[in-house]
Amino acid sequence: MTGYKKEFIDFMVACKVLKFGDFTLKSGRKSPFFMNAGAYVTGGQLAKLGSYYAQAIHENFGDDFDVLFGPAYKGIPLSVATVIAYQQLYGKEIRYCSNRKEVKDHGDTGILLGSPIKDGDRVVIIEDVTTSGKSIEETFPIIKAQGSTPDAVTIVGLMVSLNRMEKGKGTKCALDEITDLYGFPARAIVTMEDVVDALYTHGDKTIITDELKTAIDAYYKEWGAC
Repeated sequence: MTGYKKEFIDFMVACKVLKFGDFTLKSGRKSPFFMNAGAYVTGGQLAKLGSYYAQAIHENFGDDFDVLFGPAYKGIPLSVATVIAYQQLYGKEIRYCSNRKEVKDHGDTGILLGSPIKDGDRVVIIEDVTTSGKSIEETFPIIKAQGSTPDAVTIVGLMVSLNRMEKGKGTKCALDEITDLYGFPARAIVTMEDVVDALYTHGDKTIITDELKTAIDAYYKEWGAC
């Protein structure tokens, strides 16, 4: 496992973003783990988070993109933190862009915050976690509508922090469903397989205990994909 990935897993746990226990997800599924990126609340946490995203984006997509798009609302701080980190780590200025939930009709009008998206731009989308792909369903047409033609703006890929590795709307995981539907790669900084490997298989089993590992295995027997 790449060094920054193990650091990121420890970071998520330390920030109480990744929790283990008994949770009911929006989908109604009962899950032994839960991730909430809204728990990153300090400047130091956001700076570190941006650096982990920047490293993962650089590793998976390289430098050939112009805009980092973070869907409202959680994607806004993610995109800002990551473009700052990207410039610091790799010396390239990436523009950030996000959408408004409601179109503004006065002052700085329109649906977008930050940089405009124009013909020829290559865009990476950044999110916290994707379980159903609904956010991309809303985001994809917003980004494509910024070009003069549907092909004028290219979506390079999607980066999320955690691949839950469970079924989306069908039998595949949500990230694979996104790739199949929209044609661009969807990647994660880490997968739940990485998390279990770091905290259980090669960990001290104080966070993921034997009992919790049994619950995770049972969850994936029912909902697992990828």
